Amino acid sequence: MTDPEIDYRAIYNRLPAGIALLSPDLRFIDANEAYLHLSGRSLADLLGHHIFEVFPDSPHRGRAGNGPTSLGASLHNVLATKERDTLALQRYDVERLDRPGTYDERYWSTINTPILDAAGEVVLIAHRVEEVTDFMRTGPAERGGDSKLQAELYMRASELQELNQRIRKAHAREREVALALQAALLPAPRPVGHRAAVRYQPAVSALNVCGDWYDLVDLPGDCIAVAVGDVVGHGLAAACVMGQLRSALSAAARVTGGPAEALDALGLYARSVEGAESTTVVKAFIDWADRSITYSNAGHLPAALLHTDGSVEFLDRATDPPLGARPHHQPRPQATVGFDTGATLVLYTDGLVERRGEDIDVGLTRLATTLASRPASDPETMADALLSELIPPTGATDDTALVVLRL
Repeated sequence: MTDPEIDYRAIYNRLPAGIALLSPDLRFIDANEAYLHLSGRSLADLLGHHIFEVFPDSPHRGRAGNGPTSLGASLHNVLATKERDTLALQRYDVERLDRPGTYDERYWSTINTPILDAAGEVVLIAHRVEEVTDFMRTGPAERGGDSKLQAELYMRASELQELNQRIRKAHAREREVALALQAALLPAPRPVGHRAAVRYQPAVSALNVCGDWYDLVDLPGDCIAVAVGDVVGHGLAAACVMGQLRSALSAAARVTGGPAEALDALGLYARSVEGAESTTVVKAFIDWADRSITYSNAGHLPAALLHTDGSVEFLDRATDPPLGARPHHQPRPQATVGFDTGATLVLYTDGLVERRGEDIDVGLTRLATTLASRPASDPETMADALLSELIPPTGATDDTALVVLRL
């Protein structure tokens, strides 16, 4: 049995809400029957014309006019953010075709939704309108006993929508500032004498960015220290905490005898930093002279070691609670594992492997499979492949820090 063919054009035209399709330069591409009925225009009146050319606001409203101003801001916000934008209830007067220069007072509920292409760019805007004029300008007797309450509730709902929109914009601004700070605190590392690739990819949500970090430090002899960490929390506060902890651990790596001692020092320091509690970190010292990795893990996901034969080993024999999780300080454990020349070490944060509603072992298996499929890849190629293959096409719900190091 084959699935029935769906006539999307018929569905579009029968939708009760008025919907017009606008190009990125805000010209009409199409409109359904409900939109044509509400606007009092034919499709020929709309196609190819700019929306504000077809629907200018009344010149008699002066500064009280808010139609094109508010709608224009909404449409440009959709183009800039690529996210849906809901307008508060708007008065937008419409010129009568039978009496040019005469405008009818009209009230509208409007939602503008971006339609993206495969590259994530806005190719159309679905401009949905519903008219609520009757609720706004008629008297209680004409509307019926409870219609006045309905209109009042509609106005309150509209005000809440506007408030939510302002909150989203505030979050977007915080995201921009936080990401700028994150970028300043996570510059591309100086060459450490060995091939390494680093990545930071923010979450899709404005509320879930920043807090993840990486660090690479040259040590005496043919050794380096590498770390990846994740601060609990997001936004500007998390970025500030991240910067303090990253700097402290980088300094500790240079004066301590191993990764466990470095995390001990960081744990003591974290007790004096508000917001640092429950931060997770994995720290590894790599010695090329004896081909060994010594590591210690403070509640973080295990580093992955891709051997030259294509097998993957998760370094999980020295795992301890996150920073500040114990009421009293205790020395942290560390373990050592050997490697062959050409192996690859991968440190990462949870955005790479964790998915809501999925066991973490599924994500770790997915990581191991991806690593094992390309044992000869250079670090830059491997880093790009991990991000493209493991992070969903719609983006991760948490940010991701990643270090890939050829041994």
